[in-house]
Amino acid sequence: MPRFEPFPALRYSADESLDLVAAPPYDVISDADVKALLDLDRHNIVAIDVPREADGPGRYDAAARRMHDWLASGVLVADAEPTFTLYRMQFTDESGAERETVGVMGGLEVVDEGAGGVLPHERTTPKAKTDRLDLTIATKANLSPVWGLSLAGGLTDLLREPGEAVGSCIDENGVTHIVERVAEPSRVQAIAAAVGAAPVVIADGHHRYAISRTYRDEQRRSTGRNDLPSELTLTYVGELVAEQLSVAAIHRLIQGVPGWALLESFAPLFEMSPAGVVGPAHAREVVERGALCLVHPDGHGTFMVPRPDQFPGVRDLDSARLEHALTRVPDFELTYQHGVANVVAAVTSGQAAAGVLLRPVSIDEIRRTADEGLLMPPKSTFFSPKLRTGLVIRRLDV
Repeated sequence: MPRFEPFPALRYSADESLDLVAAPPYDVISDADVKALLDLDRHNIVAIDVPREADGPGRYDAAARRMHDWLASGVLVADAEPTFTLYRMQFTDESGAERETVGVMGGLEVVDEGAGGVLPHERTTPKAKTDRLDLTIATKANLSPVWGLSLAGGLTDLLREPGEAVGSCIDENGVTHIVERVAEPSRVQAIAAAVGAAPVVIADGHHRYAISRTYRDEQRRSTGRNDLPSELTLTYVGELVAEQLSVAAIHRLIQGVPGWALLESFAPLFEMSPAGVVGPAHAREVVERGALCLVHPDGHGTFMVPRPDQFPGVRDLDSARLEHALTRVPDFELTYQHGVANVVAAVTSGQAAAGVLLRPVSIDEIRRTADEGLLMPPKSTFFSPKLRTGLVIRRLDV
C-alpha cells in the first residue's frame, strides 16, 4: 500500500489574496487566461506554473528565479513543520443540490508502473511530457496536485473536523475552495495510516504522476539515493464514495466521416430515435433514456439506445460502447470535449463532423474498475470541481 506523508507546505503569505493568486490547472487554461490572471495579480501562480516568457528552456529558468524571489521576499512562506492540508470545496452541482466535499493534500508515494498501491483508472492519450518535466527540474517543486481516490473506508470521517484555517477563494464557477492545516501529530498519523491502508486510484493527473515517476528515476540515477522528496508527489486524496465526488461525462467529437455515414454504421448496434435540437437538458435526458446522443451539423440529435446483444464482452461504459461501435468506421479522428454546449458549438461551426454525448460513469463502475485492476477508455470521467493550483506547493529540494 502507498505511503502518504505530511510535508512543510509552501503557501502564499496571509498578505496575498487567494482569490487573486490561485488559478485553474495548467492544462485547462489558454494564453489569454494566463494574461488575464497576471493582470489580476503579478503574483498569480501561473507566473511560475505556466511561464510564457519565450519558447525554449529559458522560461523554466525564469519560473525558478521567480519562485526563489517570492520565497526571499515573503510572498511564499513554508509551514514550520510537516503538515497535511484539508481541502474543502463547496458548490452547486448540475442537479441544483448544494454540496461540500473534503479531501487531504499530502505527499503520495511514487510507485513503479504496475507495482500496485497507486492505480490508474483509464488509459491515457499521448501527450508531450517535456514541459512539465522541465518545469519540475527547474523549480524543484510539485506545483499542482494529482487527484487520487482512496479505497479506504472511513477516510472522510477523519477529515470532517476542521483544521487550522489557512485561507479560501471563490473560483470563476462560483466554487468555494477552503484549505486548513493539520499539524497535530495524532491526527496526522491517523490520516497517513488511513490513506496507506488501501490503494489510491488516480482520478485526474495521470500525466503529472508519470512525470513524477520520471523525475524520481532521474534523481535516483544522479544521486544514488531513494530517500529524497522525489519519492513522493503532491496529491489530493478523497474517499471513493458518492458523497465526495461529482462526476460528469467527457463527450466525443468525430472528424473525417459525415454524420449520415456514422448513422449507417451505428444503426445495427443501437435503437435510434430523434432527439430534437440538442441543448443542456440533453445531459440529463441521455441518462433518463439510457442512451447516447449523436449530434448533427444542424444542431439536431439522434438518441442511440444500445442493443444489449450487440455489445458482448464490452464494459458497461458509454466510452467503451462508442469505442466498440467506431471499429465499424474507417478513417476517423476522435477528440474529447466537456459540456453539451461546447459539443454543439463545435459541430454546428464545422469544427467537427459530428458529436456524441455520453452518460457519466457511475461510482460503482469506478470502484469495480479499481477492484478488478481494469482500465477505462481514455477520457471516460470528468471529476469536478477542478482543484485550484497555488493553494499548496510541495518543494523537492528540502
